[in-house]
Amino acid sequence: MSNLAEFFGCDGSLAEIVNGYIPRAAQIEMAEKIAFAIDSQQNLIAEAGTGTGKTFAYLVPAILSRKKVIVSTGTKNLQDQLFNKDLPLIRKALSKTPFKASLLKGRANYLCTYRLDQAMHAAFGYSQADAAALAQIKTWSQRTKAGDVSEVADVNDGDPIWFHATSTADNCLGQNCPDYADCFLTKARKQAQEADIVVVNHHLLCADWSIRETGFGELLPDAEVVIIDEAHQLADIASNFLGVTLSGKQLVELADDSLAEYFTDAKDMPDLRSACEDLQLEVKDLRLAFGLELRRGEWQDIETNPKISGALESLQKQLARLNEQLERASIRSKGLESCFNRCEALDAQLETLIKDQDGQWIKWYETYSKSFTLSRTPLDIAKEFRGFMQRHKATWIFTSATLSVANSFSHFSKNLGLSGALSQSWDSPFNYQQQSLFYHPKGLPQPSDPEFTDKIMDFVIPVLEASQGRAFFLFTSHKALQRAAQLLEGKIKYPLLVQGTRSKGVLLEQFKELGHAVLLATASFWEGVDVRGDTLSCVIIDKLPFASPGDPVLKARLSAMEKQGRNPFFEHQLPTAIIMLRQGVGRLIRDVNDRGVLMVCDPRLLKRTYGQLFLDSVPAMQRSRLIEDVQQFFTEEEGT
Repeated sequence: MSNLAEFFGCDGSLAEIVNGYIPRAAQIEMAEKIAFAIDSQQNLIAEAGTGTGKTFAYLVPAILSRKKVIVSTGTKNLQDQLFNKDLPLIRKALSKTPFKASLLKGRANYLCTYRLDQAMHAAFGYSQADAAALAQIKTWSQRTKAGDVSEVADVNDGDPIWFHATSTADNCLGQNCPDYADCFLTKARKQAQEADIVVVNHHLLCADWSIRETGFGELLPDAEVVIIDEAHQLADIASNFLGVTLSGKQLVELADDSLAEYFTDAKDMPDLRSACEDLQLEVKDLRLAFGLELRRGEWQDIETNPKISGALESLQKQLARLNEQLERASIRSKGLESCFNRCEALDAQLETLIKDQDGQWIKWYETYSKSFTLSRTPLDIAKEFRGFMQRHKATWIFTSATLSVANSFSHFSKNLGLSGALSQSWDSPFNYQQQSLFYHPKGLPQPSDPEFTDKIMDFVIPVLEASQGRAFFLFTSHKALQRAAQLLEGKIKYPLLVQGTRSKGVLLEQFKELGHAVLLATASFWEGVDVRGDTLSCVIIDKLPFASPGDPVLKARLSAMEKQGRNPFFEHQLPTAIIMLRQGVGRLIRDVNDRGVLMVCDPRLLKRTYGQLFLDSVPAMQRSRLIEDVQQFFTEEEGT
């Protein structure tokens, strides 16, 4: 028996500290495969179905390898869970194998005492709510040891006021900062350099990747093993970091910071003040030129619209003017010098975005209620990632519950340029045949029908009545979600929760507390949500989750694939939709005792030849087209 088999066995170290522990063959096999990959220095693609116990399956062999390991998770919440819950448990079970672990997040997650002090003494005032929030942050700053902003329960970590109490790569003074010796971010990075296991998230990993490529330094310590959990998200996140993105928010923050430095050290330079204020106006004018609609569009829209292109040209001139003023003022203080360096960098980025005609990049824009982003992204992420792996030698482990499409890893491998990697899949230990029912009724409307959402309600409401609420109703668009919310109001007797009315965390807590609620949601609830027990007993999906063909990034990628003689639908659109559906389905059965019904309202599942690929990629559930079977399923549940 191997050490891992013994550790995960019924009389092993884990069983001694976990009440009711039951060994899982798939978990042991996965742990042994990862240990083999690490020992032989081979990359591994490891797909583990829900309930396999993949987190422990990769952490234990990684720790026992005694190598320097980076573990990257999909979100900060998963990062916190792994560091604060999973690792302490493993530390207890591996008491004879001591190890150092460190949690490292992006800089926006750490308090900057210098910027907080600047904010507290700013010449311009704050609203009553912002002033109160700053006072709470100040009080917390005097007692915190880690400086992690998530510690402040009374100030949401998404609150804009945090801009005044955290730093960005643009406005950080680095070693010139008077508070550098007590910098929380610097301390966290130092701990990461000294640790055996460093827990990060994909955004930080990819940010470090892009910084390494520009030669400015390394945020993460060199690693011998890199484990990517929720690896199906990596290509999309990496794509954003390998390009260039310039936001209206960055420009406004530059103007705000420059004004603050003006009031402190350059009041005798009125042209600097006017340049800051004029840049703020130009940012607003460009946002207005894009129109009121919130959208993501092609760069061609900018070039063919004189109003937008004119506003962009004016913005560029104004940024250049501020650059000149800051250059003159930069000798006054380190703060002004930092603003000048930021301005110069943003000016160069804007020039790159406007002038770039290289066919290797996709350019687009996106508008928000008060801001906008201008971006470019590489067409081929695979080439970039392959080169990165070759230059930074380590053993890479990619794991998730959803990496394959119809039992093939080719889509995932091609996206990241992986070749020669080991691969293996372990099924979920759950008995889907006994625990679940896949319901796909006859007579469903076509997804292209303008009244699709209205018409499927005749099929959905009986299911919600049979399940007594306790359901996630997942949509592929916000428009459909809002329409469904209107249609269901007053039609069902169960509490209705709608995404967008409250934060994701609050909605989830309410769903669990209410017990019989129906939650209507879009993309962010399709994955990373764990509701165990009978509180969630039904998942309804309106349409097969194909990405919008009008999205400028997707449009450009599909066009490039066509030019290469490839089939973009079968090579990209279909596999991506299948993985998204698998994530949505994964919300239903989260535990060995869970039971539930999956309902998909899209008739393409059976009426299009590709529908079989979707069916082949989801767990082997009982299937039915009769509402009576759904009712019987929930009746049996009441009898158990």
